[in-house]
Amino acid sequence: MSVLTRRHLLSRAALSARAVPATRLSAASATSTAPAATGTGTAPGGGDTDAESDSAPGRRTSPEDRLGLRFPEGFGWGAATSAYQIEGAAKDDGRGESVWDTFSHTPGRVRGGDTGDVAADHYHRYLGDLDLMQELGLRTYRFSISWPRIQADGTGAPNQRGLDFYRRLVDGLHQRGISPMATLFHWDLPQSLQDVGGWESRDVAYRFADYAEAVFTGLGDAVPVWLTINEPKTVVQNGYLGGHHAPGLRDPAAAYLVAHHLQLAHGLAVQALRATGSSSRIGPALNLHPCYPADDSPEAAAATRLYDGYENRLYLDSIFKGAYPTDVLEDLGPDSRMVRAIRDGDLSIISTPVDLLAVHYYTPIYVTATGGTVRKWPTSEASWQQIFPQGMYDILTRVTRDYGSIPLTITENGLATPDVLAADGSVDDPARIVFLRDHLAAVHRAISEGVPLESYHVWSLMDNFEWNEGYEQRWGLIYIDYPTQRRILKRSAHWYRRVIAENAI
Repeated sequence: MSVLTRRHLLSRAALSARAVPATRLSAASATSTAPAATGTGTAPGGGDTDAESDSAPGRRTSPEDRLGLRFPEGFGWGAATSAYQIEGAAKDDGRGESVWDTFSHTPGRVRGGDTGDVAADHYHRYLGDLDLMQELGLRTYRFSISWPRIQADGTGAPNQRGLDFYRRLVDGLHQRGISPMATLFHWDLPQSLQDVGGWESRDVAYRFADYAEAVFTGLGDAVPVWLTINEPKTVVQNGYLGGHHAPGLRDPAAAYLVAHHLQLAHGLAVQALRATGSSSRIGPALNLHPCYPADDSPEAAAATRLYDGYENRLYLDSIFKGAYPTDVLEDLGPDSRMVRAIRDGDLSIISTPVDLLAVHYYTPIYVTATGGTVRKWPTSEASWQQIFPQGMYDILTRVTRDYGSIPLTITENGLATPDVLAADGSVDDPARIVFLRDHLAAVHRAISEGVPLESYHVWSLMDNFEWNEGYEQRWGLIYIDYPTQRRILKRSAHWYRRVIAENAI
């Protein structure tokens, strides 16, 4: 492992949740989140951001103003959630404990001592939530399945009550004309598996494949699209480098061993679906950060290349090229736990052909000559998130350029804003509308240039338990009044309903 990497490995994880905020975007000043086409920090080769989105500050008077950009017929407009963040019902119907139950109940781990025990109580209120999805006009809904709800201890026969809940959810989606997209793992590893090593154990990847097979068998082709592992990079960086996500470790030696086993689990799950003969599609869900040099120096360019290896190519190359990036392996060194754990045939499993790639885009990364990072753009309430719509275009076109015409879906893109329930019962979130509009303009531009993007899912459908931030941050289109569990459509939800109805921004 190089000196550069040793120095910045932990700071790489800190980018996700612990950095000091830069200037934040205020709701009052939100006219456009898109940067001007020139100036310090403009992405190299990014082109003119204004050319299609007409998004220079001051040109519009209302976030709802139309841009006149129509999307392809049949484009999938959706929203996304995850099990631990919204379901609640932590002990209902045979659900076991997950690492997030353990983590959130550990004092000092989560802001305000919050837990996901109740969350948005979606487990008990899913029918009303389905009706709200229908009211919004959603065409696709991406959710996750709780592994400990299916297998309390991560092994053995599936819990039928858990499967029945997801069958009711899936059936309810179909009844409302909404296509289900299910994620198998969104970070809620059964605590029993963590007790025997968690993702540091190769065996857990095989236990995941068994769990996946049980879910495939239980729900069948009623789920047309499956996603395997949600954001493996976040598990690595936040769970094993920064320690601010479950399981809360700061162990660089273990972190990239975990990365390998997560990738292996992905491939094994793809093979498990193929073995059932299912006609459903399957692919990974990766959070991709476009990486740019912070200046024009050769040193910054070289540092950016390596940083991109850890952020993006480690996951993309292994799935789509059947090899880990050479520069990353060399940087880790031959004695690293990850490198020593790679067995003959592992990369063949990991690169089992998939049907699509789910992309999450939240923020760019600017890398200095010494391998550190700097900020170029205002941030959201989540201080790690720089608001840079051009990055959406850059990452989508880069994936298509470097990895071929694999069908793409955006399964997370959204903004945390300081939403407040007004006396009249409304929630005014203009900054979220501007953010989504400007990012959708970048999406439209990418599609117009040949990127095979099929659908877009806002993060998130509703406010939820935001991991180590607890309930402090609100990301949803739907406001959750947690004391009463009342649901209120925000201004952005009404705007998004119009976008879906018109298939245009």
